[in-house]
Amino acid sequence: MRIIYFFLILLLPLVASAQSTNFDQSAASQEETFDLYPNPAFDNVVYITTDVIGPKEIAIFDVFGKLVLQQAVRDSRLDISKLDPGVYMVQLKTSSRNITRKLIVK
Repeated sequence: MRIIYFFLILLLPLVASAQSTNFDQSAASQEETFDLYPNPAFDNVVYITTDVIGPKEIAIFDVFGKLVLQQAVRDSRLDISKLDPGVYMVQLKTSSRNITRKLIVK
């Protein structure tokens, strides 16, 4: 007995669309102006570099999202002596935006 197989191949037209998006590089470059060093931090002090002018506030969150430290920034030094070793998210709050960086404390 012979078995005959039939295959049905359907060719469907492919329809695609594209949309251009303007990427604001100035916004991306502004976000890159906030850095922490040394990172990972070994001492009780972390230095903040930013081009943000005006009042600034730092908020530090643990990995569970709990606020562990919040203070106004007047100079480039941030005292982290009260932080236990671990991974934290440091958020720089300004009047116009919030910028977040990861900080590792050893």
